[in-house]
Amino acid sequence: MAVIRPFKALRPPPDRAAQVAAVPYDVVNTEEARARASGNPWSFLHVSRPEIDLPPGSDLYSDEVYSKAQTNFERLTKECPLTMEETPSLYLYRLTMGNHEQIGVVACCSIDEYDRDVIRKHERTRRDKEDDRTRHMLALKAQTGPVFLTYRAQEELDSIISVALDKDPPLYDFVAGDHIRHTVWRVPAYDDMVNAFSQVPYLYIADGHHRAASASRARARLKHDGFSFIATGEYNFFLCVIFPDNQLQILPYNRIVRDLNGLSREQFLDRVRESFMVTENAGTTPAKRGHWHMFLERRWYGLSLPGGASVPEGEVASLDVSVLQERLLDPILGIKDVRTDKRIDFVGGIRGPEELERLVNQGKAAVAFSLFPTTVDDLLRVSDAGEIMPPKSTWFEPKLRDGLLIHCI
Repeated sequence: MAVIRPFKALRPPPDRAAQVAAVPYDVVNTEEARARASGNPWSFLHVSRPEIDLPPGSDLYSDEVYSKAQTNFERLTKECPLTMEETPSLYLYRLTMGNHEQIGVVACCSIDEYDRDVIRKHERTRRDKEDDRTRHMLALKAQTGPVFLTYRAQEELDSIISVALDKDPPLYDFVAGDHIRHTVWRVPAYDDMVNAFSQVPYLYIADGHHRAASASRARARLKHDGFSFIATGEYNFFLCVIFPDNQLQILPYNRIVRDLNGLSREQFLDRVRESFMVTENAGTTPAKRGHWHMFLERRWYGLSLPGGASVPEGEVASLDVSVLQERLLDPILGIKDVRTDKRIDFVGGIRGPEELERLVNQGKAAVAFSLFPTTVDDLLRVSDAGEIMPPKSTWFEPKLRDGLLIHCI
């Protein structure tokens, strides 16, 4: 059973929604966040990345950073202003990117269900990132960015959502600077939607594992510190947007490596040919699963498994990101752990193969790998099997925005 719960959203006025709305905190670094928020006092990046308002070089995890987040949040709430709804509601959030459209339900989900794996996971989290968002939530007493969930689509829910879209005009409807259109409706009559979700056996985290884990840890901290525990308290739930699986769009999560592990270009290519069939003058992106494209010294190469080689068995081992890791990144380039090795970095597919070429051509990487995207079915199968995908296996587009609908705990 999937439990969803309406909530009283803290939100900006419609005429300032576009200024407040900010990309997720973890898709930009400090410099990018500072540039995006420049000249815009209402940008939620002042809250989600408060180090942008501190001197350059400030420790990202210092007490001063979380104090600044709290100060900026209070200022935004008072001066923007942000206003809390008088009664709980669900919301609908539509993302439009070119011809692609997806509509999700904004709600609060049960931390108990997260802890029991009724809300299923496919990614390991890093303790330092959990620490950061846990402290951020506790400083603000709020969850300011949603966890991105999915479920296997159901016709009944599709119908209920379609009817709800036509009842009232949207609260927000704007096009962000990246040309993504964001449209949000309030759903004050939510019983049918809540009941329909109660028939959904599982929800799955698509993106936002650290936010969900941090919400669980924040609740545990409040309980440990003697906070009066009430089973229906807001701290027992976390903010999410839930999309049907058949509407999601996953782009590839490409890889760059800073050096060739002491090999010359010729030595490296010889080693790659021992594990892959290599074609020269390939295109920039693979057309199907089981193919990889590699950019090296201003030339694209196509990689595929040699004749007679079979794809490994297993939900995780058979993924393209896993095969690349096991046959090339580890044995040839010496990348043992992509989570900790500073020689490898990741480039979201939204930036395109041109970004891979730029990084290599400018000497910021020695080689780049363009991958075929992992599918939503892959994600669901891995999650159902209780397994973990390799880091940086999926890049979802379009991205939700922080600061539009805030859940206070």
